[in-house]
Amino acid sequence: MKTTEKRLNKPKKARVGPSKGRKGEGEEAAGTGRYYYKGNRQKQMRAFVYTVKLGTLTRAAEALFLSQPTVSLQLQALERELGMKLLERRRRRINLTDAGEALYELARPLVEGWENLDRDFQAKVKGLQGGRLTIAAGTSTIQYLLPDLVRRYREQFPEVQLQLANVTGKDGLALLRADEADFAVGSMLDVPNDIAWAPVHHYDPMLITPLDHPLASKDALTLQDLSPYGLILPPQRLSTYRLVDLVFQQRQVPYRVAIEVGGWDVIKEYVAMGLGISIVTGICITDADRSRLAVRNMKQYFPQRSYGVVMRKGKFLSAEARAFVDLVRPGLLTHRDYDESGHSER
Repeated sequence: MKTTEKRLNKPKKARVGPSKGRKGEGEEAAGTGRYYYKGNRQKQMRAFVYTVKLGTLTRAAEALFLSQPTVSLQLQALERELGMKLLERRRRRINLTDAGEALYELARPLVEGWENLDRDFQAKVKGLQGGRLTIAAGTSTIQYLLPDLVRRYREQFPEVQLQLANVTGKDGLALLRADEADFAVGSMLDVPNDIAWAPVHHYDPMLITPLDHPLASKDALTLQDLSPYGLILPPQRLSTYRLVDLVFQQRQVPYRVAIEVGGWDVIKEYVAMGLGISIVTGICITDADRSRLAVRNMKQYFPQRSYGVVMRKGKFLSAEARAFVDLVRPGLLTHRDYDESGHSER
């Protein structure tokens, strides 16, 4: 009896190291050369995609609600498992290697598709009856170009929650890069490397004056003819002002701005009141405007403005977004730039 008690009460030897068949966090598996961090490839890929998309470890960590060291460890584990260098750190920015570029093109749609799985599943089952779509656009685009598209979209998909973010071009790009907008609709003068733009609609530049203005009936109108009259233009931060200024400067024709004011409707109203003349994009000219304003085409001096779909290269569009883009122009998303990755120039 005593012998049995001693055998039962004999303390067990403590196990040293991880249990059989398991690897500790950050431990290299013996004899395999593979490196494990939390054993989750999906988390590693998510950390990789977010780091590339947002440009820094800090931003990626904030977006993923993780610490920066955790994101860094996940990236290191991914590189060790794949046996290739994926990222290069230059100052405060993260740059892709050639291998990283290849992986990003493969991983991005997987990660974004996984994150949108619930929404896309609901859209598939319910036929786009419960999703959400955010489109960034400027005031003129929302007012003159989008109404018919929005009406048709709402008729087909009444349950989709549609948000039109009224922003300037710069702010619209920021929304795209932060994935706070699915895509944008508008005009672009300069297209960054990480942005894809497919122009769809083209509008001529128009001079508008009061009906009784001297320029309203003048033959062979020249740019110099505009010099004596004050222009009414949008604020300097907007592309229209910069474009008008560029044309006058390049041709060395003097001009003056009488009034700076936002909104095409306001500009047209002020011109009709005789407070000045303006150069506007044809998108904002309606039949009603022609009854109270003289409209002259100025395409011989000013470039056309094109409006279309703007999105981040490599963006994985939801079913709701693709349905709207198909209304803008069917087959527009077959443009290859939409499937390529790009680097943000922020």
